[in-house]
Amino acid sequence: MLKRLLLTVTLLSLLVALSQAADLTGRVSWIYDGDTLKIETIGKVRLLGIDTPEYKASPRDRFYAKKFHINGSKLREISKRVKKYNIRHVKGQTVRLELDQTHKDRYGRLLAYVYLPNGDMLNLLLLEEGLATVFRRYDFHHKIDFLKAEKKARQQERGLWEQQ
Repeated sequence: MLKRLLLTVTLLSLLVALSQAADLTGRVSWIYDGDTLKIETIGKVRLLGIDTPEYKASPRDRFYAKKFHINGSKLREISKRVKKYNIRHVKGQTVRLELDQTHKDRYGRLLAYVYLPNGDMLNLLLLEEGLATVFRRYDFHHKIDFLKAEKKARQQERGLWEQQ
């Protein structure tokens, strides 16, 4: 009886692990803003581990001003640039999603790393272009790589880090 129970628990654990490892794919049908996409058959997806400026002034502007000394007009400019970047490079593409420890945010959006058809990770590309910052509040699998990419974009004065 105990042997049978252990076998059942092991099989269930394996099934859960396999279902989480399964690729989530879909076509990007809408770009809400720099870090939120709509993916057919999946819904709203928030790019995990990054933050992009809002298109309108928001309380988050204080964080950018205090931490990075970036003013509101620069944030609005980058907000437009990152949305255009996503429309140009991502909209209409079939992407693959990779999940991490936390699957949904407080707004119910799926949190994911988004991989383009060529294998590039969108989250990382936006950091490299200086169009996003690392979301520092929580830990996630790619955080160290993301921090390195943000630092490099700052050193190269790309996007948010361009001299004003």
